[in-house]
Amino acid sequence: MYLKVYFLAMMQYRKLGNTGLNVSILGFGASPLGDVFDVCDPGVCTSAVHLAIDYGINFFDVAPFYGITLAESRLGHALKGKRKDILLATKAGRYGLRDFDFSYNKIKSSVDESLARLQTDYLDLFQLHDIEFGSREQVLNEAVPALMEVKKSGKARFVGITGLPVHYLADIARVVDVDTVLSWAHYNLLQDEINLELVPLSIEKGIGLMNAAPLVQRILSDGVIPSWHNAPKEVQAIQPELLKVCRNFGVRLSDVALRFAMDHPAIATTIVGMAEPEIVKQNLKAVEFNIPDGLLDELQTVIRPVKNRMWYEGMPENNLRLISKRL
Repeated sequence: MYLKVYFLAMMQYRKLGNTGLNVSILGFGASPLGDVFDVCDPGVCTSAVHLAIDYGINFFDVAPFYGITLAESRLGHALKGKRKDILLATKAGRYGLRDFDFSYNKIKSSVDESLARLQTDYLDLFQLHDIEFGSREQVLNEAVPALMEVKKSGKARFVGITGLPVHYLADIARVVDVDTVLSWAHYNLLQDEINLELVPLSIEKGIGLMNAAPLVQRILSDGVIPSWHNAPKEVQAIQPELLKVCRNFGVRLSDVALRFAMDHPAIATTIVGMAEPEIVKQNLKAVEFNIPDGLLDELQTVIRPVKNRMWYEGMPENNLRLISKRL
């Protein structure tokens, strides 16, 4: 009980743009509920969700893509009796590793399918998932109008877009009136390109800005980097040196990386994947963690040669600036 009261007092909340929603600076990324990284026992998944809510995490982000609908189903089950205590976000447009459909009809039907799996009659946020994989024309002329229809119907209170290339997210957010933008892997110890366009744009337009994957899919963690990771090999190769620097300061790399990401004042919530109570507790500790003086300078010395080196995903025409930068 003492720990619950303590973490509730420690949790911080920020406004999500002009939505009026107050979101916890640590968001619950539900992709691991779909066995994306490791197989998770359903009971353990439910316990993780309940623990997160008890300790003040109120923003939950999921998608049909995660576990091919498994994550949504498990999250819906875990949220029985607790829906009013949290803010729930899901997505549409991406349904598999190479399965994308940003057509008007699919976006409209997708929200109903997600609502059924999540066992709720409304979403707090409905987002287009990884828009860089769709043609710009279809996203603007079909997917976005469908998104607005979903909002108008009351099935979602707010709508947004998500993706990897920050320049493309900014390009789209300039010409459509979305409530939120979720960028992943672009604000962390290795990457700060979110500051170039998305941060100023979000402030200018009152867009709620969210950051996912602050550990860059385990590169900035104490765990093993998955074999399928798309980051350049020279970026992955610095993990042992980063771990060594952190050990010298007596801290965990993952705690430093997560605290660093959550400290950005323009980012409402930083979303981290969780599926086990112990991982939830570990991430909660980062909320109260203080980065030791001098540590960031030493880490940046190691990182500097590979700073802002990024891979690209999606259609080449939606990544032109990144591709030209490489050339």
